[in-house]
Amino acid sequence: MKARYRVSYLAVLLLLAIGVACNQAKVRPDAQVTSDIQNKFNQDSGLQGKQLNVQAVSGVVTLDGTVDNSAERDGAARLAASVAGVKTVVNNLQIGQQPTPDQSAAAPPEPPKPTPRVKKHRHVSEQPVEDTSSQPAVTPAPAVANNTPPPPPPPPPAPKKVTIPSGTTLAVRLVDAIDSERNQAGQTFHATLDSPLAVEGDTAIPAGYDIEGHIVDLKSAGKFAGQSLVVLQLDRIAVGDKYYNIQTDQFKKQGSSRGKNTAEKVGAGAAIGAIIGGLAGGGKGAGIGAAAGGGLGGGVQAATKSQQIKLTSETVLNFTLEGPLTVIPTTQGPNAGRPKLENN
Repeated sequence: MKARYRVSYLAVLLLLAIGVACNQAKVRPDAQVTSDIQNKFNQDSGLQGKQLNVQAVSGVVTLDGTVDNSAERDGAARLAASVAGVKTVVNNLQIGQQPTPDQSAAAPPEPPKPTPRVKKHRHVSEQPVEDTSSQPAVTPAPAVANNTPPPPPPPPPAPKKVTIPSGTTLAVRLVDAIDSERNQAGQTFHATLDSPLAVEGDTAIPAGYDIEGHIVDLKSAGKFAGQSLVVLQLDRIAVGDKYYNIQTDQFKKQGSSRGKNTAEKVGAGAAIGAIIGGLAGGGKGAGIGAAAGGGLGGGVQAATKSQQIKLTSETVLNFTLEGPLTVIPTTQGPNAGRPKLENN
């Protein structure tokens, strides 16, 4: 009996050791997690060049540094959370304008200009001129060349930026379909810019560029009651090799509910069943008929579900900027010749 208990105890310890080893094998090294997060920051146009400190310890990531606005702060936390192995993100990023380096101090000093030589005139004296015909001719020394390198050319001017004001409407065309029965809150969806963004009549971003967003909230309608709900929000737009974080309002669509219709049908079924049961067997028959009638009404409603929300691909949705968007303008669209469908 004691030998059996000892074997069972050893088997339990062995299973626990295997479980701990598997859990440790799944944990990613902190250095790899930190490197993946820094790579994502370097690919984001709003976070490029910023001194952001990333520290990862056993899946807990701490972000330190300074960003320009709350959109960049939230975008950095979202990018860090998307890296495999990250459990918790402690966002200590501060919002403030980073100091810009003095460009005049970075320019190399100009080399000193050579001092021009002043020729000295000799005064003619009244002494007799010495006869030098018999003396050997003296060859003048060659002039020393100026080996000072020319100053470097000035750096090219920085690309001009424009700011799209808050309140501007963004019309986007869905690439991914969204279904209240299949999708879940928190999922990312993709779309394209359906109409160009302009500033004072000049195009800043042509139509056709990719846009990413996420599902803020999603509810599927129940079989007997409840309303379906889809809430969407845009996160960033990709222009060439640059990504710009954007702040928009939320697109919300809510389906109709059939809860009241369900109650009416169940009540009507119970009343009809009670009448039939009363004719057949008195009071007891009326009770049985009411229960049967109520079940009949519920079966009718179960066959007719509440309205679900289905946003198919190529559906055009409208959003509004809630914060200014600063971009480098471009006139080249990625899909200039792409045919468009009519708005759904």
